[in-house]
Amino acid sequence: MRSSTWRALGNTYLVVEPGGTPLDEGQARELAAASDGIVEILSVDGNRIAIRIWNPDGSLAELSGNGTRIAAAWHAARSGACEVTVAVGDRVTRARVLDDGRIEQELGTVVVEQAETIAGLTVVPVSVGNPHAVVVGDPGEITEVGPLLETHERFPDRTNVQIVRVDGPGEVTARVWERGVGETPSSGTSAVAVAAATHAEGEVLVHFPGGDLLVRLEGGRATLFGTAERVA
Repeated sequence: MRSSTWRALGNTYLVVEPGGTPLDEGQARELAAASDGIVEILSVDGNRIAIRIWNPDGSLAELSGNGTRIAAAWHAARSGACEVTVAVGDRVTRARVLDDGRIEQELGTVVVEQAETIAGLTVVPVSVGNPHAVVVGDPGEITEVGPLLETHERFPDRTNVQIVRVDGPGEVTARVWERGVGETPSSGTSAVAVAAATHAEGEVLVHFPGGDLLVRLEGGRATLFGTAERVA
């Protein structure tokens, strides 16, 4: 099994290349123990790749902005391609390597639901192909609020949780409690979720402990801008 380690704004993923037997839950949990997850490359067809994203607890993620960006960077590095299509199940993202080294990703439709009161908190549920629960407040409270909402009965399949502070028009600061992982320094789909929960349209700069991501919202769809690099 060939693999490499990649990082996207503090998130570290093991990229497992195709060629062997697909991973099962136990193998994924063992391999991902020292990382934020695994990007398993299932197939490569020209500049289109199909992947699975494993959380450290052995569960599968429907989507990961940082994970798909790492997958695109992996393929671009080996093939020289400037544009890469990444399929995660039924969700397809399109990535383009920019001149400044960042990767632009079309992540697709974002659905923002009406705010609800859950466990005494005002929560905005957001779908970015995976579930999110966004709370506007003090990001420093993520270690208390995160596990409370992740496993709340309102979310039978669990959810990703973010607490966001609006710093001004087009700028927010957030921390993330990732489903099946715990607190992580950044998250691509979380960046989209907090941007969409606090802004209707336009560009939003999202500050995470691991670094910044730029989100562009237009017509109910999201484009994400960020970096990814191989570290081992």
